Amino acid sequence: MKRALIITYYWPPAGGAGVYRWLKFTKHMHKFGWQPVIYTPSNPAVAATDRSLLNDVTKETEILKYPIFEPLDLYKFFNRKNLNIGAGLLTSKKTAGWKSKLLFWFRGNFFIPDPRKFWIKPSVKFLRNYLKHKPVDVIISTGPPHSMHLIALKLSQILDIKWVADFRDPWTNIDFYNQLKLTRIADKKNKRLEQKVLKSANIITTVSNSWATEFIHLGAGEVEVITNGFDQEEFSSSLKKTNTNFTITHIGSMNQDRNPAILWQTLAELLDEDPRLKDILEIKLIGDVDFRVFESVKSNGLSENLVHIPYMEHKKVIEVLQLSSVLLLPLNNTPNVLGIIPGKLFEYLAAKKPIIAIGPENGDTAVILNETKSGTTINYTDKEKLAATLKILYEKYKSGDIKQMTDDSKAEKYSRANLCKDFCVLLDKLTQNN
Repeated sequence: MKRALIITYYWPPAGGAGVYRWLKFTKHMHKFGWQPVIYTPSNPAVAATDRSLLNDVTKETEILKYPIFEPLDLYKFFNRKNLNIGAGLLTSKKTAGWKSKLLFWFRGNFFIPDPRKFWIKPSVKFLRNYLKHKPVDVIISTGPPHSMHLIALKLSQILDIKWVADFRDPWTNIDFYNQLKLTRIADKKNKRLEQKVLKSANIITTVSNSWATEFIHLGAGEVEVITNGFDQEEFSSSLKKTNTNFTITHIGSMNQDRNPAILWQTLAELLDEDPRLKDILEIKLIGDVDFRVFESVKSNGLSENLVHIPYMEHKKVIEVLQLSSVLLLPLNNTPNVLGIIPGKLFEYLAAKKPIIAIGPENGDTAVILNETKSGTTINYTDKEKLAATLKILYEKYKSGDIKQMTDDSKAEKYSRANLCKDFCVLLDKLTQNN
């Protein structure tokens, strides 16, 4: 059996979106002739813990852990009350203190490409010694954080091992890059490091066609698209519970760029038209939410209908999705939105409930929704189409007729098992002469 070293910052018991892609791939890799060897920090700074995810770690998966030093931990320890800027520029308070603003500036301009940069040198030393005794056939790095790619870059150069750089999100084309207040020097350094990775890796993998095109334009050689997906084993064909409310659910973080203001406005107008909706409408947001989202909900008179759950175990999230009436998928209103395919989309597909995506109708997400017949994409300003779509779904809810939406024959290729097979075929071709 061939062996693949996978360098990833996110791994159970950490929770959150960054964990699932490689946790789920490693669950199936041994079926296709590959043993995964995970390299991950022993003490990562993660926002949430979900020990239930450890159940997906197979006995075939070897785990290597090494301590990481993160300078931001010191700031967080001494200034917990002032730290309110989260990942993706999500803010929990109306105003950020000067310490938080200064931290954010330092983070962007001195910790390049990210605060995990101090893990690069010790990781290379540790893994170099390990690989002398237990070699692997290929190295896979997955980012962000993009420091993981720099570890793989050095190892690949030193030991002449094939390398796949997997981008779950872009580097300098990520949605909030232009908001980081980078100096010209910091911007140039990020772009130089990005170029090194793109041109040195044997294969670049990413999660959408638009992003693949962007990487090619940036100078990458071979680029392959392996999307995220869903784990069919997590979804029950029948649930004993029932939900009597007309529930619109969103999972994951919701920052200002994802705030679906058009939805809150449209729902407020529908409540005026049909006051009975007020008693049964439930807006369920599971994950971190920017304060500006709450303000937008409140300004439209929907606060009493809002249920916010900051974090929930993944297996419970899956159940909530299956019990919902409508699944909400707002896309970042940012320049790179055409290539954004949120990982949650695929779990929405498996839940088989109608999806309302708010974003460009010609983006990669819209293509998948149309292909699988699983929902509707509505432009950021098309209130008329949104109102019509909600009215149709509300009428179906009242008649008990919200049925399966997803075309299983089209969605099947997005199962984690099938996607893992595609990835392993890629690895087989890359290492066929090993």
